[in-house]
Amino acid sequence: MSNIILWILQVLMAAGFLYSGICKTVLPPKKLVAIGQTGVEGLSRLSVRIIGILELAGVAGLIVPVYFDIMPWLTPVAAFCLAAIMPFAARIHYQRNELRNVFVNIAYFLIAVLVALGRIWISQ
Repeated sequence: MSNIILWILQVLMAAGFLYSGICKTVLPPKKLVAIGQTGVEGLSRLSVRIIGILELAGVAGLIVPVYFDIMPWLTPVAAFCLAAIMPFAARIHYQRNELRNVFVNIAYFLIAVLVALGRIWISQ
């Protein structure tokens, strides 16, 4: 897989998680639900903030290690970690009959796996 394609996928994924992470870090859960992030409904504000901080850490892990060539093995790890949470997010949205969000979660899962495997393949 081309390095350029991987960068495009990483930036797209990072943009989505950056938006989500910032929102979860600064907005109360009720406001998040109102803007469409319904997966946090019923969670405490602290739990939502922790999720947001972890998403922001994932964003940093997607971009920083490969860009600066410092421990670039962290990028596939971050991508796999973000992929690992997507089935749980999809399940929550499926239970709420939010099929559009389920498809978004599936897309993020596939992109994250592609990024992880692509970065592993390029590094060898």
